[in-house]
Amino acid sequence: MAKGYWIANVDVADPEGYKAYVLANADAFRKYGGRFLVRGGRSECVEGKLRSRLVVIEFPDFATALACYRSPEYDYARTLRIGTAQADILVIEGYDGAQP
Repeated sequence: MAKGYWIANVDVADPEGYKAYVLANADAFRKYGGRFLVRGGRSECVEGKLRSRLVVIEFPDFATALACYRSPEYDYARTLRIGTAQADILVIEGYDGAQP
């Protein structure tokens, strides 16, 4: 079964206020088996336009990734993010097929 992923592009406007969101979202990620693959490390946009921070979180499958986003735990964390950061978040199913 293919894994599920969150891909988030984020611009943090209030780093101090954003810390509360980071602490709160850990509850949802722990409950739904989320695992950070990318968490705002060094990057270079070589084509197109992105926000300043990129995050990729892996989940056991697409349904679990979506359930985490829609959970009361993440909804609470999301309310803490409002006003501290702008985010575009995509929930996507991974590819589990043949490779070249």
